[in-house]
Amino acid sequence: MPDPDATLRPAAALLLIYPHENEWHVPLTVRGSGLRHHTGQVSLPGGRLDHPDESVEDAALREAHEEIGVAPASVELLGRLTPLPIAVSGHMLHPVIGVAAGRPPFALAADEVERLIELPLSRLLQPDVIAWEQRMRFSDAVDVPYFAIAGAQVWGATAMVLAEFIAVLEEINFHAEA
Repeated sequence: MPDPDATLRPAAALLLIYPHENEWHVPLTVRGSGLRHHTGQVSLPGGRLDHPDESVEDAALREAHEEIGVAPASVELLGRLTPLPIAVSGHMLHPVIGVAAGRPPFALAADEVERLIELPLSRLLQPDVIAWEQRMRFSDAVDVPYFAIAGAQVWGATAMVLAEFIAVLEEINFHAEA
């Protein structure tokens, strides 16, 4: 039986951590209303690999540069999180973790990014950051968790990446102060 994940197109996202105001932050984007997929959703900067020879890391850095103006040379890559199949868009998302020595001079791509959310990691580690909402899945009401961040609901693939990142931070006994 063929692997269903093999038909998914590779994509990459950058989970960047950087110091700002004495604590670590992660930039999230609110996707522009003119985009074909996932408009208005909160996401990590990222997108498809442009060609077969492009690495996941190169794609994550390129997309972060295109979407929010992060200079690739300013990011030290730390590693990857677990690849995540996103069947609804036909992608296999490869989250890449990077760190910058300081807050990047963000420049948003107006056609792709409606706004930037600078998420303090201390907020991500607070128990009340997780909220629940009922959604209809076929004919059943299902309780769906999401992260309540800066007046936005972060759910789906971005929430799964953030949840794994939280688990990694807890495993290494991370402290949010920079």
